[in-house]
Amino acid sequence: MTEKRPVLVATEADDITADMVITELNRLDVPVVRFNPADIGTDLTVSARFGTCPAPVAGHVRTPSRNASLTDVRAVYWRRPVWPTFPALGEHDAAFAAAQVRYGLGGSLYAMEGPVWVNHPLRVAAADYKPAQLALAQRLGLTVPPTLVTNEPDEAKEFISSHDQVIYKSLRWTPYKRDGVPMAAWTDLVTAKEIDDSLKVAPHLFQVVVDKTADLRVLVVGRQAFAVRITSGLLDWRKDYSALSYDVVDLPATVEKALLAYLDHYGLVSGSFDFAEDQKGDLWWLELNPNGQWGWLEPHTGLQMAATFAALLAGEIV
Repeated sequence: MTEKRPVLVATEADDITADMVITELNRLDVPVVRFNPADIGTDLTVSARFGTCPAPVAGHVRTPSRNASLTDVRAVYWRRPVWPTFPALGEHDAAFAAAQVRYGLGGSLYAMEGPVWVNHPLRVAAADYKPAQLALAQRLGLTVPPTLVTNEPDEAKEFISSHDQVIYKSLRWTPYKRDGVPMAAWTDLVTAKEIDDSLKVAPHLFQVVVDKTADLRVLVVGRQAFAVRITSGLLDWRKDYSALSYDVVDLPATVEKALLAYLDHYGLVSGSFDFAEDQKGDLWWLELNPNGQWGWLEPHTGLQMAATFAALLAGEIV
């Protein structure tokens, strides 16, 4: 069955957040074609033609139950797709096949004209560098904690010693195992005594701890901002979701304006922003996740996040 004006949803098989948005799209009677790039060759095929018809690109993406014409797609929700790794192939054959999928399937989708992307992968990639995020936040008038990115041990020791408390944060989330056991890269305190020459291997991010009373997760969808204060008493609230309490709050107008300008700078239509709120109620910028989690917040707050995402993908709001 070919879907007319569908929304493509690219994500992994188990994605509750995507399920929430798809439910809202169904309520709007908007057809959805859901797929995962990892299913290529079994449950996913793509065909794209160039230079053979009036449209710059024509073709389709097909799953066992859906067929989306590349000229009819109204929006793409690029949620949590998984690219294939081809474990049955040898190392070099697997790397070659994986590249062909990324540049063949991905490239054909990127060639489409007109669809709203939430968010376009190439723009997400550009926005995913924490040092650039920090600089842009400061340029837009947001308050940034003193931060050092370095692989020089002496620089790190001096920075840590000159402040009361400093944390280490990874520059990018990366799947990581030690002795076969998955490891989580939590935000943790670090001391100067812990720094040695192993720091030289790669840059590390060190940041002064904000004397906070709470954290804020701000989801922006289109031009609408949803701000939730998360109270926990934890340095990294992600460690224990059962310890969290939530309050819906209003953002200062200057902060909301800056966040919209932030997304505009990178050509994004949505993003999850994190702040720390200090003892005086001032907000300190921490980071942007262009594709951050928000699904767990809706049941705790009653905010209509999924419905707003669906409206954006359906073309009902901008």
